[in-house]
Amino acid sequence: MIALAAFAMGTGAAFAEETAPENVSFDGYEVAESLTGVPGDPEKGREIMTNKSAGNCISCHAAEAYADVPFHGEVGPVLDGAGDRWSEAELRGLVVNAKMAFDGTVMPAFYKTDGFTRLGDAFTGKAWPEGEPVTPLLTAQEVEDVVAYLKTLTE
Repeated sequence: MIALAAFAMGTGAAFAEETAPENVSFDGYEVAESLTGVPGDPEKGREIMTNKSAGNCISCHAAEAYADVPFHGEVGPVLDGAGDRWSEAELRGLVVNAKMAFDGTVMPAFYKTDGFTRLGDAFTGKAWPEGEPVTPLLTAQEVEDVVAYLKTLTE
């Protein structure tokens, strides 16, 4: 029993609570604190970014690191060197809600659940079902995974 209690205390970070979208703390547009307390997985981040039914980042952003995936967009900046250009806090803030940095951007807020003008149902092109609770496009851990992948995109 004592060993179990010691194990639980020693792994507290693994059981950290997620920050809910409405509780994300911005400093300007930066989000310094991890949303999960768990490091992101760059491989999962790449999957999310290059999957058109997940993050769909590839529809707007190109990068040499995922040149093997067809149909890159050219609306957003090229992400080569993103890990050098932006800090982890800046990247997290941009993924959570890019509108905090770039008013008028077409980049969706991936971790937001309120304050929308025309709320759609993810990438389906349909309106959000009335009365249904709003869920973010990405989970808190998926945001951390994308940030971890973006940090690998260095020059």
